[in-house]
Amino acid sequence: MRTLPLLALSACALLAQGQWENPVKKLLKEGKPVIGATITVASPEVAAQTAGMGFDFLWIEMEHSPITLETARNMILATRGLKALPFIRVPVNELWTAKRALDIGAIGVVFPFTSTPALAKQAVASAKYPPAGRRGSGPALATFRWPAPEGYADFMDQNALVIVIIEEVSAVEKIEEIAATPGIDVLFIGANDLSYSLGLRGNQDHPSHRAAMEKIIAAAKKNGLPVGRPVANAAQIQEGIKQGFTFFQGPSDMVLLRIGAESLLKPFGKWAVAGKDRPTY
Repeated sequence: MRTLPLLALSACALLAQGQWENPVKKLLKEGKPVIGATITVASPEVAAQTAGMGFDFLWIEMEHSPITLETARNMILATRGLKALPFIRVPVNELWTAKRALDIGAIGVVFPFTSTPALAKQAVASAKYPPAGRRGSGPALATFRWPAPEGYADFMDQNALVIVIIEEVSAVEKIEEIAATPGIDVLFIGANDLSYSLGLRGNQDHPSHRAAMEKIIAAAKKNGLPVGRPVANAAQIQEGIKQGFTFFQGPSDMVLLRIGAESLLKPFGKWAVAGKDRPTY
């Protein structure tokens, strides 16, 4: 019979005793980096395998992939006893999208295009129970993943992460107000979409893009918030740490597969990739 690793058993025991603290939140509070893998393939097996590789979290991608709520639920169940925590990027910053992600057991929600202070407040309210927020009570499925003896609502208000994405010029213009919103856990820079919003069509080396990034980082630092970004490799993570980033969305499952295949096939002249403009993360 398969047994859980000692670390996983310890985490399960702490959770059952009401002593568990979200390790991603803890690391971020300590100023230490966290690295996630992006899940785009609609497969609980892929999610489970990836969750046991050492990543701090899974970024379950529901904005840019065909993953459905049913599949996301099965992925979340597959992470039980494994290191990586299940986060979901919802398709849109709305109360109902966050509610459904949390009610199937996600412990973090990534809110895209959070470009106004009102949307930042809405993101926080979507993830918190009253009186702090507007999340409705219906956690039967979620409590199966997170059986908190102190009460699920208190547990989630303490441990769920609210990650808001800054990816439009209008968000950069309002970044001071957005960053000052109580309850936000991470300011995440959607670097590629930000470049498009700036009219740069993916160019992230342009001075205006760098200036926008620096403005976001400064606002995060002023408000004591961790700041995140997508990365393609270890070198980008190391450079990001120097710049003040601590929350990293790592490559997708398909990119990791491609990296592994390239390392195997390229020395034999058999490496080939169909299509152009392949993403690097």
